[in-house]
Amino acid sequence: MIEVTVTRKLQEAEGICSFELVRAAGGALPPFSAGSHIDVHLPDGLVRQYSLCNHPDERHRFQIAVLLDPASRGGSRSMHDAVQEGATLRISEPRNLFPLVHDSGRTLLFAGGIGITPILCMAERLASGGAAFELHYCSREQARTAFVERIRASAFHDKVVFHFDDQGEEQRLRAFELLQGYRSGDHLYVCGPGGFMGHVLDEARRAGWPEAGLHREYFAAEPRAQVEAGAFEVQLARDGRCFQVPAERSVADVLLEAGIDLPLSCEQGICGTCLTRVLDGEPEHRDMFLTADEQARNDQFTPCCSRSRSPRLVLDL
Repeated sequence: MIEVTVTRKLQEAEGICSFELVRAAGGALPPFSAGSHIDVHLPDGLVRQYSLCNHPDERHRFQIAVLLDPASRGGSRSMHDAVQEGATLRISEPRNLFPLVHDSGRTLLFAGGIGITPILCMAERLASGGAAFELHYCSREQARTAFVERIRASAFHDKVVFHFDDQGEEQRLRAFELLQGYRSGDHLYVCGPGGFMGHVLDEARRAGWPEAGLHREYFAAEPRAQVEAGAFEVQLARDGRCFQVPAERSVADVLLEAGIDLPLSCEQGICGTCLTRVLDGEPEHRDMFLTADEQARNDQFTPCCSRSRSPRLVLDL
């Protein structure tokens, strides 16, 4: 864990604050790559993930931005209300589950709302390397759009197109048109609300893009239809212990209560922090981290949200 101080807190747009973090003891922060995020341990004990949005060459600070979510489970509310300049926080080292492919041809970046945070860091990296790219930034209205002035003053401002829902039909996002002409080596990166990402990815597929060229990052799990949850058993392969997982509790809850060392972060199946090998049994995947092919192999699952189709799962723990 790294102890950091909040040296700057800015209102970047309506409902969005940015936070500049520096190492509390002084000195450089760990290096990170475009698309990286950090875990932030909040004053109320919650842990939340936020993408780094400053230039990846910077070592003196990390910058994150947080949207105040009306349906907040406590994280964004705590960041906005309880974390002020001068506060001390604990954070993880950066991790990257949304990396850039650096030997690509054309790169298309799509950001929806607060999804600009990892995308902005990618644009900084691509621009500094002289790569060919476009950034399409979509938002309901400019007042709710973070980093507009920063982007307009940047060296890559001519590669960015804003799409505001309240500013006329002519500047609405027409993803299918933009995604025409796929060539081998092209890559698309999208981050934002689930519906926005689903639309961009579906239009890319319709335009002939292969799955290998499509990259996305979820900030929160999409609401899902209520699925009946039954009880089952998990067994730890290394010492043979077995635990009952009742319908109303997650595997992670049960294992943590038993003192099992299980890394946990988002608790929604979007980050992959708790990903665990399955040695026997059939998981019922409820995550948004694994690809469909990875889920079909049934050799790993996310104990924070996924369950079991078989009476028992044997875990590599």
